[in-house]
Formats: sequence, structure tokens, C-alpha cells
Amino acid sequence: MFYRAHVLIEMTSNSIHLGASQVKERLEREIAQAGLSNEVKVLETGPLGRGVPSPFLMIYPDNIMYAPVTVSEVREIVSEHLLKGRPVERLIVSETAPALKEGYFRPSPLAKEKRVVLRNSGLIDPGSIEDYIAQDGYQALGKVLSMSRQEAINIVKDSGLVGRGGAGFPTGLKLEFTMKAPGEEKYVVCNADEGEQGTFKDRLILEGDPHSIVEAMAICGYAVGAGEGYIYIRAEYPESIRAVEKAIESATDTGLLGDGILGADFSFQVKIRQGAGAYICGEETSLLESIEGKRGEPRIKPPYPPQAGLWGKPTAINNVETLANIPPIILNGADWYKSIGTPTCPGTKVFTLTGNVNMLGLIEVPMGITLRELLYDVGGGIRGGRQMKVVQTGGPSGGTMTPDMLDVPMAFDTLAQFNSALGSGALTVVDDTHCIVDVVKNFCEFFLHESCGKCTPCRIGNKRIVEILDRMQRGRGRPGDLDLLRILGENMKTTSFCGLGQAAPNPLMKCLDYFQEEFEKHVTEHLCDCQVCEMKPKRKEVGV
Repeated sequence: MFYRAHVLIEMTSNSIHLGASQVKERLEREIAQAGLSNEVKVLETGPLGRGVPSPFLMIYPDNIMYAPVTVSEVREIVSEHLLKGRPVERLIVSETAPALKEGYFRPSPLAKEKRVVLRNSGLIDPGSIEDYIAQDGYQALGKVLSMSRQEAINIVKDSGLVGRGGAGFPTGLKLEFTMKAPGEEKYVVCNADEGEQGTFKDRLILEGDPHSIVEAMAICGYAVGAGEGYIYIRAEYPESIRAVEKAIESATDTGLLGDGILGADFSFQVKIRQGAGAYICGEETSLLESIEGKRGEPRIKPPYPPQAGLWGKPTAINNVETLANIPPIILNGADWYKSIGTPTCPGTKVFTLTGNVNMLGLIEVPMGITLRELLYDVGGGIRGGRQMKVVQTGGPSGGTMTPDMLDVPMAFDTLAQFNSALGSGALTVVDDTHCIVDVVKNFCEFFLHESCGKCTPCRIGNKRIVEILDRMQRGRGRPGDLDLLRILGENMKTTSFCGLGQAAPNPLMKCLDYFQEEFEKHVTEHLCDCQVCEMKPKRKEVGV
């Protein structure tokens, strides 16, 4: 049936929480009552990202967006815009919104996005395989099926794509190691166990464009010689799970998963495994243990997953964002991908902006954008006109950046030169009203809660660090506390069993260097300049 207008409504975990389901129900009812059911079609879509309030309505072919939309505003939009052709000016997204796509918004100097990973999010109905195919979906899969496995892997290798989950390991090498590992039975795994504080990009990718992940897994399956793949999603992401389940079902029904895909001698199926919300399962070997039905604890490495992964078989594990890059790389070529970003770190990065910044949300930009551009051009500056104090990059376990690093390019290699890290792309912005001891304690409490307890340095080290910081906040800091914190942190970094314990002291160690005077005031003067810590009279204590 031909419709003169399509209305896209954001339907994600966040927008549903803000009333999107009720808005959609009212929208469909008002359209029916206006006699427009045969003229106007309502479609669900994914998020558009930073600067777009939720939930939004996007009306095609007019290219007009309303956001945020409440139930009480739906009738006016239907009666004025859809019935009479008169857009409701006061509800249209303001001129300060970013121009994510020409025609979506009025022109704005804040348009810095380059969408590769989020290429379809907010443009298509994520539950419709037809919509995905209309945007060149599954063409990359068809293309690789005419290549040899090595040829397919070489495209990914030549593109320079590295893992976007935080480690930054070359994706093509990981696929090649798995392909060349001996054994007939191999697996592909998607790590969607997103547990880092301030990170929600993978959830929105899965909810906005699930077929891109399904297609990428099939491509990887062909490249490494696997017949089965697993998407490991934490159970707290019910909307993501539903979106991926529907994508798997429709791809199977269409013949794009299953036996003899597209007439080729290649069969591949994808299954979902739900995680119980343990942060440790973001570590690849802990994730494998969990899929196998065991307690989520890290394995000894080597061997690494490409040699001995799931059930001891060669396994290629990649993060959601990493996988989402693969279909467009295959379709457009390595040179196209290398034309984006920097010569040493090509492509884009999806950042999530949280904390004391005006414009919260996610945005996809070329690698090499500076922190200043992210905070002040993209993020609209520090909330309330305050000064930036610190930005934690890549979540608590990532890097720490101070105001003198505002012009550092945000890329894996450049941040490493400043002893920082890009990590997963989560940017937690902290302004000058926050006490650094309190901020660090918050991060360390997260690691204490999430430690699997397998090794003593992480299990006990996090506990002792939190206890010392808590004493300092209560005005009971002791001489030597800062030295003790450094000793604990160094021991954890060098002796913890896995990456979680090794990275847990990162925010503490960096902030001890950058804000030593503020820490010392808590210990020697029992003073919190920000008046955040509740300093109490010092008294004799027993124990730590």
C-alpha cells in the first residue's frame, strides 16, 4: 500500500521510559479517528543521539521533527500537520539542535557527526528487515560470499579497524588468527555485555539497527569458518534482546541465516545468551565461561580465544560497535574507511556524553576530534557555566583527562601518549563543584561491587582503597594514607588476575597525580574545599 506520509517514532529503552509507548498508542488512535489510516503509516525507529530529546516524531517526506513529544501534543500534530498540512512550529526541534542529516534540522554549526556505526539509527524501522535491505543491508554478506575467507579478512585488516570495546586490538588480525587456528568447529561471539558506568552506546546500536550486528556476525562466521554465533546481552537490556530476537527470526525466515545462505555453501545461525548483569562478564574469557553455564570468572591467558575460546574451540569475540563497522567496510572498501579519522586511527567513534555537560547522549564522530570539540561544540559546554575539573574517558577503568588536555585528539594512539585511554568511548564530565576524593571513591566503589572475587589483589585491594577514601572523607585521614593508596594501586595493577583488577586503580592513581594537593588537604588539614565531604572531629579508631 502507498502512504503519503510516514511518521517515525523513537522506540528505545530510554524513550519508552519517557512515555514513547503511550505516545505511539495515542498517535495511531488519532490517525484512525482522523480517517488517515490508509494515508499515514506509523513506524518505530531507533535513537538519533545527542541533542535530540526523547521521544521524537520524524515526519516524512516533510523532514520535520517534533521532540520531545508528549501524549497531550499528539492530537494537535495529527490535526494540524498530518490532516491540514500545517506544521506545528512551536513543537519543532529548535534551531540549536545538531544537523545530523540534511533536512532533519535547521542548519547548525554543531553538526560534526559522521555516521558509520549509526548509519541507519533513527532512519529505519529496526524491526523491519525490508527497511534494512533498502539501505543496502545484507549486500556486504552477499559480497563476501563470492570471496575467499582470506580476501574477506584482508579487507578488514587493510581498513585499520580496531576493537571499539576498549582494548583496541586489530579486528582483522583477530579474525585471521581464528580462521587459521586448527579445528573444524569454530564460533563467533558478540560482546553486548555493556557494564561500564556511563556507557550505553551498544544498547542503542542494538535497538536502532539490530540487523547490522546480525549481518556482521554472519560475515565474520564466513571469514573464520564458523557455523554458529552467540550474542551475549545483559538481561537488563530487554528492548535490545527483543530487537535482536526479531532480527534473527526475520533474517532466518528470509534465508539470510540458516542453511545454504544466498545459495552458497555456507550455513550460519545466531543465538542469544542473556547475562546476569556482572561487569566482569565484559571480560572476554569471563563471558565465555558464562555462555558455557559456569560462574563468570576470567580464564588464564594464553591461550587466547582465537586459539581456544568457547568450549575450547577457536572463537572470534568482538564488541557491538566493532561489528557494526564491518558491513560498511566490506561494502565500501578499506580505502573508504581509511579516509575517515586519522591516518593512524581510521574510522569513527561513538561517544556517550554524561555528567556535568549541557547536551547529554551519544554521538558518532571521526577519530581524532579533540576533547574541546566534544565538550564545547558537541556537548554545548559545561552545565551552569562551570569549569571542567576532570573527564573520565572510557568509563572508570579508562583514562583521566584534565583541562590542560582539552586539545588532545581523541584516538587510541594519541591518548596513550598522555597516559590516558579511549576505552569504550564513555565520557564522564566532572565540573569544579565536585570533590575529587568523592569522585574517585564513587568509581572505586563500583569496582568493589563488581569484583568477581577470584583473586586477592582485586577482592581485598578494592575494599581497602574504599575504606581509606571513606575515612579521608570523614576527616579521619592518617599520615601515610596517600602512600598506602599508591602501594595498593600498584600492587593491583601488577598482580591482579584479569583486566578488571588491573584497571580498577586507574582513576585513583591518575587523580593522585593530578590532584595531590586536594587529597593532601583531606588528610593533613581535614578540609574539603568543595564542602562535599562531611568532615567530623578526629577520634581514635581501631583498624584501617
